[in-house]
Parts: sequence; C-alpha cells; structure tokens
Amino acid sequence: MLHFAWQNLASRPARSILALLGLTVAITGMVGLFSIAVGLQRTVGRTFDRIPGLAAMQPGSPIPLFSRMPAAWAEEIREVPGVSVVRPELWTRAQMVDGKMTFNPPRFLFGTDIPTTLQMKSAVYRDDIQAGRFLELADVGTNRCVISESIARDSSKKPGDIINVDGNLLEVIGVYKTGSILLDVAIVIDQSTLRQLYRMDPAIISSVYIEPVEKMSPDELSKAIREKFRGRSLGKWQPSADTIAGLSGRAEATLADKFVAGLSGLSDLAKPRKTSPANSSTSGEVLLAGGEKPSPEDISGENSAADPGDAEEGLEVRSARDWGTKIQEFSSDLDIFMYLMSGIGVVIALLSILNTMLMSVTERMTEFGILKANGWSSWDLLRLIAYESAALGLIGGILGCILGWIGTLVVNASIPDKLNLYASPGLLLFSLAFSMALGVLGGLYPAMWATRLTPMEAIRRS
Repeated sequence: MLHFAWQNLASRPARSILALLGLTVAITGMVGLFSIAVGLQRTVGRTFDRIPGLAAMQPGSPIPLFSRMPAAWAEEIREVPGVSVVRPELWTRAQMVDGKMTFNPPRFLFGTDIPTTLQMKSAVYRDDIQAGRFLELADVGTNRCVISESIARDSSKKPGDIINVDGNLLEVIGVYKTGSILLDVAIVIDQSTLRQLYRMDPAIISSVYIEPVEKMSPDELSKAIREKFRGRSLGKWQPSADTIAGLSGRAEATLADKFVAGLSGLSDLAKPRKTSPANSSTSGEVLLAGGEKPSPEDISGENSAADPGDAEEGLEVRSARDWGTKIQEFSSDLDIFMYLMSGIGVVIALLSILNTMLMSVTERMTEFGILKANGWSSWDLLRLIAYESAALGLIGGILGCILGWIGTLVVNASIPDKLNLYASPGLLLFSLAFSMALGVLGGLYPAMWATRLTPMEAIRRS
C-alpha cells in the first residue's frame, strides 16, 4: 500500500511539489523562529553558569551598567560571615572604539579591581584568555587592557597593539573569549585607570561581585547581605536615564541590546521611581534627590533609620539562579510571539496540503469506486490517503528541518556578535513530528469524505 501511495503522489508531480513547498517553507520558518528563543536560553544558561557567585547592586537596576552604589559598602560586605572574596566593579559604555561608533554591537568598559580578581577561584575574563595575558598587579594604574576576541577581530588588534577608546589610548595585553555574546562585549581595564579617564567619583562603584566560602548557601548569604543593608538610603539614587535610553532606543538593536531592554522592562526588576532631572548624571557621579552629593551619613547608613517607613531593601543581591528565573519569564513572552508567527505559516501549509489531497481524491473517485467494488474496505481507503498525506508531511518536514538548520548556521557565521541561533535536536525532531502530523491532518477530511461513498456513488460522481 505504501508503494501504491507513492505512485499516486508521483503521478501528479506539480501538485505534490507545490504542497511540499508550502509545508517546507512553514517548517523552515518555525525552526528559524524557535531557534532564536532556544539560542537565547542557551546563551543565558552558558553565561550564568560561568558566574557562580552573587552580584550586589542598586535596587531596580536591570544590570550592573545601570547601577551606582557607595564604594564603602564593599568593605561592609566583606564583614558578612560566609563571604570569601568581594570584588568592586565599575561599568560604563564605550561610545567609540578606533573611531567607530559602537551602536551595533555595543561595547562596554569594565573597571575591575585587579588584586581581588586575582584572589578569586573562578573569574570570567581572567580564565578565558586566548592570547597574551590577563591584568596583573603591575598593571594597576596603567592604560593596559584586555579585550574580547570579537573586539580584536573588528579592530584588527592583537596583544601589543594600541586601541583608541573614546579618545583614550589603551595598550592591549590580552584577548579573551567566553563564547557568550552577552559577555564578549567588554574591554577590561584597571578600575583606578577607568575612574581617571572618565572622571568618575572615587566614592562610587557600579556593583559588587561576591564569592562565597565553600559549603555556604548562596541563598542564605544573599539574605544576610540584604538584611545588613535594609533601610539604607541607596534607594534614593537613580541610574542614568540617558544611558538606558541610549541602549533601548536604537533602531538597530542586537540580541544583547534586546536582552537588556527586556530585563529593564520586567516589572519586578526595573521598578519605576519618581525622580527629578537632577538625579541623573552622565559622568558616573551619583546624586541624591535634589541634586546634592551623598553625605558620609548616607553612605554609612547612620541616618537611614530615622523614618520607620523607609525600611526597604537598600541593596539587591542576585545569584545566577535568580537571573535564570527572570530570563525564563522574558523568554516565555518571546515564545508567545514565535507561536503566533509560526501559526501563520502552519495554517498556510495546512491549507496547501488540504487542497492537494482534496483535489487528488476528487480526481480519483472512479479509482476508489473500483477499489471498493473489488473488496477494499473504507479502512483501506482511509489508510491509503493517510499514507499519501503523511508522506508529504515527512518529506516536507525533512526539507524544512534541513533548510532551517542550515539557515541558523549561516546566520551565526554571518553575524556571530549579534545573534546566536540554535536549532537543537529536540527542536528538529519536534518540527519533523509536527510536519507529519500536519500532513495526516490535512488528508483526514478528504479521506473521510471518500470512504463514505459507495462504489456506485463514487463512479457516478466521476
């Protein structure tokens, strides 16, 4: 019967090919669209697997780039039981690299505290050097830097070369590669040098990375740190509004940009606050409400308990698992969009198969009547038509999966710094099974219609 079904499809090649093309395009589109969501989840998972510690930053900041907090708080965090290493971090946006605007993809300057970085058991960038070396104690206060492989490739730089970042000449001493488009966007430099070049307030840092001692629960340590800083006045400080607008308002946004914009849109991460224009600062300096600088009492928290209603969390502490939960929520919203877009192609493919099988059944009514007169049952006819439509679904699914998979490879090779698509084996198998089910479903109505006719009715209709 399978051979008979294949002969029926081959006898009408034009109509069969058109049905295959419709189904192939639909499955290719479905694989391509869902590979975006799967690639994002994979990228995020690989990114946060590299960060086993905790990140402490300003409440409401989606990422450390938008956060500002007192540098003195890093010393207080060191006193919390269970803390092994505390690394103050400073982040800012690099507007131009070697005379080129860094809109797409974005580039960031990461001011790291070299002594504490060298003490850490696991450190991103330090453990990912591909060429040259990482920053050492002798590099404190110098203009030496470590850049990602993508920055080195775009700027044609190697260890020993000079790179121009916002008019500042930096010596490249190392090139790193983490394999994550969310991490391979940074220029790592000594923190004190970054402050001097960009005139940043020495009393301010962006965030703190905390490495717990062995056998210390990250959740317990996170709770202890949050309780220590509860009620502090950090909640009055705001991230630079123009920095956020500069990332999320561009016409050409990369996957990393959309990731940042999606995080900043989550209601439980980026809580809107009423601020005055004086609260924003583009130079890296943090101002309190009214535009004044924070006083020593604000930084230490001595006067923060004056108002009992101001006992909100002064510091937000997140682990990799917390980041992963938020990304899953963002990815779920993205999946809804993918389902809607794929649904359009699926409906078109279903109608194409339905039309093909309906016309095929209509043209072969005499054949069906003769088959039934020679002893074929309604079940035999149902199986014959189901085999034909399933064959269309199988071939269309195979072609669609192959083309979709090749498409992801081409996109990743063409723009590796902007997108990271991943057509997983599970996605390909699901697409293939879905294509076969779609083919069987498209032939179900014509098959049921044909089996209801008696031999004489079938011959008379023809």
